[in-house]
Amino acid sequence: MTILLAGDIGGTKTILRLVKAEPSESLKPLPLLTTLYEDSYSSQAYSDLIPIVIEFLDSAEKSLGQKYSPEKGCFGIAGPVVNNTCNLTNLSWFLDANTLEQELNLSRVKLINDFAAIGYGVVGLTEDDLHTLQAGEPDATAPIGVIGAGTGLGEGFVIPTVNGYSVFSTEGGHVDFAPRSELEFQLLSYVRELQNITRVSAERIISGMGIAAIYQFLRDHNSSLETPQMTEVFKKWKQEIGHTEKTIDLGAEVSKAAAMGEDYLCEQTMQMFVDAYGTEAGNLALKLLPYGGLYIAGGIAAKNLALMEKGIFMKAFTSKGRISPLMEKVPVYIVLNPKVGLIGAALCAAQLT
Repeated sequence: MTILLAGDIGGTKTILRLVKAEPSESLKPLPLLTTLYEDSYSSQAYSDLIPIVIEFLDSAEKSLGQKYSPEKGCFGIAGPVVNNTCNLTNLSWFLDANTLEQELNLSRVKLINDFAAIGYGVVGLTEDDLHTLQAGEPDATAPIGVIGAGTGLGEGFVIPTVNGYSVFSTEGGHVDFAPRSELEFQLLSYVRELQNITRVSAERIISGMGIAAIYQFLRDHNSSLETPQMTEVFKKWKQEIGHTEKTIDLGAEVSKAAAMGEDYLCEQTMQMFVDAYGTEAGNLALKLLPYGGLYIAGGIAAKNLALMEKGIFMKAFTSKGRISPLMEKVPVYIVLNPKVGLIGAALCAAQLT
């Protein structure tokens, strides 16, 4: 039995989990993880991660009635990790694994990008944590692909090894957006002009900001289709551009209005978004042939499950010309568990030697 410390570190909140890891009785090279204690903290209220961990372990001891001293730890971080250190993107913290090991009396600490944590986490999910879009023909020895649209677009892959899994992050979200229809060619030109850029990445279309961009494009092409409710939302969103404090997330508002089925412009926006999402997921699958599964993470897919099930996503995913039959063999899952990153951090810690 090993006691592990797992963390999901973000600019707004930090979630910590104390985990007991035991050898699995199954054939899978994964330990059996049991959550002993979990709590979340306002990241902005602390000057560093160390005081949060100390407070967390003290609270865990009081709650559990005994002291658990973690041996190893892993933290998924919303920011770039270089040489096991990280300057957080939206927080004035500098994290160094060596310092964390010394100050927290841990034998090993690993810092990983939050999307890499998701990569580790998908292999530890249960059937209840997933929604199957395509059963495919699973192969446990094959690569696993991970894609997730949220604030941005993350892409990565997982390779099974003798002792577990190796996870690799990529910058796949920054590949060029490749339009496939006249409407998408118009969208490409529109975004280039709107944002005064010469190159449009996939992330600028397949993300929360992408939903906002698609809505603006369709709205400007036919403003008469906009409902009075969305007119007010759009007006307020425009007024808040450049302000630190924002009350309107245009992408989220468009998604909610589309789900209600009473706003044609929002529905068209989300259909266009899902079509592009499925295409890029298929592009990733072509490069990896992830017969171990293609996992769709990020908050947008899980929050728009009904739309993802309508067939738009999978049609775009599998429509790859003469290679289409190969795409039909790839298992495709939507990740429903919002704490997949914490699971991944714990699994990563369990592999540390």
